[in-house]
Amino acid sequence: MERRPRRNRKSAAIRKMVEETKIGAEHLIYPIFLKDGKGVKEEIHSLPNNYRWSIDLLLKEIESCVNLGIMSFDMFPAVEDTLKDTIASYSYSEENFYLKAIYQIKKEFPEISLMSDVAMDPYSSDGHDGFVADGKILNDKTLPILNKMALAQAQAGIDIIGPSDMMDGRVASIRNYLDENGFTDVSIMSYTAKYASAFYGPFRDALNSAPKHGDKKTYQMNPANKREAILEAELDYLEGADMLMVKPALCYLDIIHVLKENFNIPITAYNVSGECAMVYAAAEKGWLDYNNAISEILLSIRRAGADAILTYFAKDFARLIKN
Repeated sequence: MERRPRRNRKSAAIRKMVEETKIGAEHLIYPIFLKDGKGVKEEIHSLPNNYRWSIDLLLKEIESCVNLGIMSFDMFPAVEDTLKDTIASYSYSEENFYLKAIYQIKKEFPEISLMSDVAMDPYSSDGHDGFVADGKILNDKTLPILNKMALAQAQAGIDIIGPSDMMDGRVASIRNYLDENGFTDVSIMSYTAKYASAFYGPFRDALNSAPKHGDKKTYQMNPANKREAILEAELDYLEGADMLMVKPALCYLDIIHVLKENFNIPITAYNVSGECAMVYAAAEKGWLDYNNAISEILLSIRRAGADAILTYFAKDFARLIKN
């Protein structure tokens, strides 16, 4: 036999030398949940090892993550129902604890990359990502609300805007609005291919943001469609997105790959709450090894083409590779 592939696997040193895909803490974005108050650390029942933090304790959590090499974070607000309305007005209010937290975090940790979420659902009394009238989500009436939300976050000091709403034209609308107001350096990581997935449950529990009626299938993508993802990516690219995201990750590795092959800007992936919760549950029962499982999952997402991964495993994986 002239060709014996096993020769390149015969020792740990050789396997490491010829390894095709690398993953480190620098490739991870840690999603974190923020709640108003002080001294708050509430574990999320459906997403073990993850918490709703008040800003005082969140600053300490970010510091511990930075010490492990995690330098990118995506922050989501858990808003009380009394502050929600049909136009998500609290999202751009000067009293919004989320905006105040952005300012505090960037003041304390100017070196980190802080990403936001732009969609109406955390602030909407309807629980939908867009403006609702007569039971329908109205695309074009949503865009001005998203613009004001994005600008308020930029003014607070956010580094990357993350439009997760899947409204048509929102990337161009936000980009133009930010530029007109002098925030040309604020990046947009567009939720480009966000599928109507069964794996979002724990996230919605964390924020109490599930739709009050209907579902999100008129704006989130059909899991059966691949070519549609390319269309969405082309539009977001032309509208000025700096990075394109696929969400969820594990059931959509082919989508990550096809976007990586077709677009010359960074491709990111969101290893969502339900995907992570399955691993937590199986590991707790002893059905799989937690460290090996998360390492394989994150490696597979990188191998598919993701330049960066949003994952609830970020801190555990960073601690694992540091040790």
